[in-house]
Amino acid sequence: MSPRGVATPDVRERLFAAAERVVQRDGPGALTSRSVTTEAGCAKGLLHTHFAGLDEFVAELCLDRFARTATKARALSELVGKGTVAGNVDDVAQALFDSGGPAVSGLAMTRPAAALRVREALEGGAPGFATIQEAVTGYLEAERELGRVARTLDAGTAALAVVGTAHHLLMTSWPGAPDPRPEMTRLVATLVGRT
Repeated sequence: MSPRGVATPDVRERLFAAAERVVQRDGPGALTSRSVTTEAGCAKGLLHTHFAGLDEFVAELCLDRFARTATKARALSELVGKGTVAGNVDDVAQALFDSGGPAVSGLAMTRPAAALRVREALEGGAPGFATIQEAVTGYLEAERELGRVARTLDAGTAALAVVGTAHHLLMTSWPGAPDPRPEMTRLVATLVGRT
């Protein structure tokens, strides 16, 4: 445990990672500010020092994980013509399941105030599923121009299918449910081929 009065490095990420572990292990109902700080090995009040409350913390956790995946999706533009198209798209789709995936999504759904904060942030331009979909669409269009996917591929529809399926799998999974990743990989391969 961090001693009182000593700065805790990377507080947000430390608390976010601890929350993901609590939710994955014990489910969304087990998440409290105390369970997070205990799991993080830090002072009990640290979460409330950095966040207005548990709802703000949960919202910020969800938005942070969306932003990470959006950054990975935007980086697809640097991969045009490199690796395999299916592998590149699948990496982005799988990133949605990283960092707690279904557990974190379920957590946001159990806290209406947090869900509202996330929705308001997304409406205000924070990166989310739409940002990821746009990046995948642009990537698939560029790969189509290079002939690495079928000329008949509707890039926007394929991107919507990938992001929509990820959203569905995140929202209908729960801690301990079968791993949704293999389904995602099969979908991507079906949509864009194995190139």
